[in-house]
Amino acid sequence: MDRIVEFLFEVGMLKRTPRSGWQFLGAGSESVAEHVFRTAMIAFVLARMDGTVDADKVLRLALMHDLPETRTGDLNYVNQKYVQADEARAADDISRGLPFAVELRELLAEYRDESTPEAIIAHDADQIEMLLQLKENLDGGSPAAADWTPFVERRLRTDTGKTLARRILEQDSASWWFDRDSEWWIRGGKD
Repeated sequence: MDRIVEFLFEVGMLKRTPRSGWQFLGAGSESVAEHVFRTAMIAFVLARMDGTVDADKVLRLALMHDLPETRTGDLNYVNQKYVQADEARAADDISRGLPFAVELRELLAEYRDESTPEAIIAHDADQIEMLLQLKENLDGGSPAAADWTPFVERRLRTDTGKTLARRILEQDSASWWFDRDSEWWIRGGKD
């Protein structure tokens, strides 16, 4: 039981581990845990839209995909030009002594290898999460975000992911809550 408790404390490090790429954009910030949460939600959506994959596995892959960053930190694309993280070793160390160690290592290896349709969808979810963040930054007044979006789009591998990405870029990130045609915004529902 102690080893499981240690694992759960380690997972908490993702709440305090910043996603490092946003420093280049000069706008926006998020923790790895925040990124993983929305990635998991996107993975669920993509798996349901696809309809042919094991949606539970896609979700598990998305939840675990950045777990090694508890030990390696988040290496952005510039960092990765010069530094190679040993994610397999980190996965081995993280999982050592856990009753679900084999499953954890297998999920992380499958994600790294992109060897299954489920892993490919989980990868697309990871990229779409970044695209959503870029779109939010772009709509919030950070024009540099537009420079990154074509590269993120080119990383997508599924037709569903590509279609979703196009719609994300066409839509206003505030459209889910801000109905510009509503009279409500004039007096806030007051007579």
